[in-house]
Amino acid sequence: MNRSEGFVKRRNVARENSDGLPKEDGDERKPSRDEEVDEGDSKETRLTLMEEVLLLGLKDKEGYTSFWNDCISSGLRGCILIELGLRGRVELERNGMRRRSLLARKLVVKSDSTVGDVLLDEALKHLKETDPPESVQSWIEYLSGETWNPLKLRYQLKNVRERLAKNLVEKGVLTTEKQNFLFFDMTTHPLTDNVTKTRLIKKIQDAVLTKWVNNPHHMDKRMLALIFLAHASDVLENAFAPLNDDDYELATKRVRKLLDLNFEEEANKPNTCEVLWAVFAAFTK
Repeated sequence: MNRSEGFVKRRNVARENSDGLPKEDGDERKPSRDEEVDEGDSKETRLTLMEEVLLLGLKDKEGYTSFWNDCISSGLRGCILIELGLRGRVELERNGMRRRSLLARKLVVKSDSTVGDVLLDEALKHLKETDPPESVQSWIEYLSGETWNPLKLRYQLKNVRERLAKNLVEKGVLTTEKQNFLFFDMTTHPLTDNVTKTRLIKKIQDAVLTKWVNNPHHMDKRMLALIFLAHASDVLENAFAPLNDDDYELATKRVRKLLDLNFEEEANKPNTCEVLWAVFAAFTK
């Protein structure tokens, strides 16, 4: 599951960014109180990590992800594990006297109370019923159905993209259509709420440009997870493609800086979410 090879060659986009963005890397600072609030994120359009990654990957008019993208399936499962970690439902087992790596430690259920999201609750149920516990990397494979162990295939979460798309339809972001592809009909989900996707893209761009803090522990955990998982799912390019050349180069340079972090060291710092770093390690090992 190596996703650390870098960005695909960017598409040529004529639109320029007019925000006057900084070009230096050394401006380490904490975000102000106003910056920590996503002023455009209403309850009606608040999205999960899985929904945000899928939305980035969907073609606006066509309503489906690229047929050549074979990364988004496992990336969405990584989003599910991070969502459960950020919501306090799962954690990594405690280290004993001998410190073990993030990928060697098992993922255990911290609280089995339901989340209220069907996909998250289904994954949590699988985690709760599994004894002995499994590692983060194993769970990404099981939930994706990418395992050679037939006994673990029952843990696969099926039709994840379609179920997430339906969530986005219910939230008014997408609509549902039928398209004929010569030999078969396919349900597609074109974009109807361009504001939500535009806001999502700008939020990602701002995180690595105007609001860059040069320290992952000063970044919002959800934004940090979104950047990593969008990259692992091969859809982060879609957020950076509209940037002018200078801003694109700066954004990709800063994302590379995040990808090159020592995840083991970062997970040992205070007030962190170990599940977050374990998922990152699973995709970049």
